[in-house]
Amino acid sequence: MARTTSLEPSTISGRERLSSVLRKGGEFITVDDATDALKVNRTVAAKTLARWNRQGWIKRIRRGLYSPVPLTSSPTDQVLEDAWTLVPELFDPAYVGGASAAHYWDLTEQLFRTVFVYTARPVRHTEQTIHATPFCVRHVREELLFGTRPLWRGRIKIQVSDVHRTIIDVLADPGVGGGIRHVADCLATYLRRDDVDIGRLIDYARRLGNGAVFKRLGFLAEAAGAPPALADACRLHLTKGNATLDPALASPRLLRRWRLWLPANWKASVKAR
Repeated sequence: MARTTSLEPSTISGRERLSSVLRKGGEFITVDDATDALKVNRTVAAKTLARWNRQGWIKRIRRGLYSPVPLTSSPTDQVLEDAWTLVPELFDPAYVGGASAAHYWDLTEQLFRTVFVYTARPVRHTEQTIHATPFCVRHVREELLFGTRPLWRGRIKIQVSDVHRTIIDVLADPGVGGGIRHVADCLATYLRRDDVDIGRLIDYARRLGNGAVFKRLGFLAEAAGAPPALADACRLHLTKGNATLDPALASPRLLRRWRLWLPANWKASVKAR
């Protein structure tokens, strides 16, 4: 009687081919990876990846991009173990910032499910959901991709805003910082850190070129009892015109010394004059 094996030759061949593609792609797999590993044209490679996706061996992130499915995953698993690893593949040149970076740097204990990303690529949709993970994406000019630190997640190198740039970004756009009250809490925490750097804050704000940052930073620093040098430096950079403390909130009160519109219920002790 002929000896049989538990695996058909075609299955063994298929798994060998999949292994070669995984070795080529690593954390994420593209059509080009499959083309190179399998020595086939792009059409065949794309169809092969689509078939493996249907079979549950890999999962589709977006068109032409897949990730391996861990052996321990259940068929219904959709959320990536570490969504930050998608940022270089989807958005480079880019960095993780906003509330995501604020939590990373221990400026807040609040963990946001959304991943906040700044990218120099054109942005068609500022709110995106990829494998059940929401991304909030902001476009910045490439020359403004400064003040970041490299972070390694396995073999993937990710850029994250440093703690100083994180503060400037959430002041520039309080929405990416969880709202102005959360931003104020993050700033207060930053001002108590050993690595607080007023000179770098001012330099980053100047390079960003957003006049509202100096108005919000000066006002919130003054309210938090920060060293007078910080508020004084902000006054030197005040631009003409008025800004709102948080564009998402109705702000009927004008604080003239900071050229800042405040919400009606913002700290009754602050007098608008």
